[in-house]
Amino acid sequence: MNMNDELIVHENKRENCFRFLAGLFYFPETVLFEEANLFENLSEGLKIVCPEAVQDAVRIEKSIREYTDEELQIDYAKLFKGPNTLLAPPYGSVYLDEGRQVMGFSTMEVIKTYEQEGLGKSSDFKDLPDHIVVEMEFMSFLIYQELAALEKKDIELARKYIEKQNTFLNSFLHQWIPSFCQKIKEGTENKFYISLADCLSIFITNPHQVLSLP
Repeated sequence: MNMNDELIVHENKRENCFRFLAGLFYFPETVLFEEANLFENLSEGLKIVCPEAVQDAVRIEKSIREYTDEELQIDYAKLFKGPNTLLAPPYGSVYLDEGRQVMGFSTMEVIKTYEQEGLGKSSDFKDLPDHIVVEMEFMSFLIYQELAALEKKDIELARKYIEKQNTFLNSFLHQWIPSFCQKIKEGTENKFYISLADCLSIFITNPHQVLSLP
């Protein structure tokens, strides 16, 4: 296996990890997580791209079995959805903008970043553009574009998409996700969400997230 092939394998797993972690922040329905084989796939991906987070991924799968869907959904609402004050708001602007407001300056910057890639808001998604799910799935999209370039051996284009990933990570995800994860851990005793916060925090701040090509 040559270097390009090794990079493709690595980046495919990294893209999967962003997508699977994003999926765990959707409204919890255990059967859907299991049908997607989400837990096993996440652990397998992390073994390659972020071994430090594997133990927490295992805890995610183990702990979810301790709760009914109703219990998970109640804690999900308290943390992320409302109707009461959110214990861990899942919006970047709350952590990045003065006054902990939603749809602030940073949200507008995120929207511009999406639009530069030709992306608009899906009619199926009713939440805000800087929601944790959207930003994680946008990273998945950027890695997917990098992979498409690598498959074509277009190194210059792949490098451009890696630069876009690094910019988005450094400007947004690195700046607010650690605080968001801490809020989760302060706001709940639910082992599933605590394990998810630990896993996400380790994954997103891993130095190997910032790539470069020769």
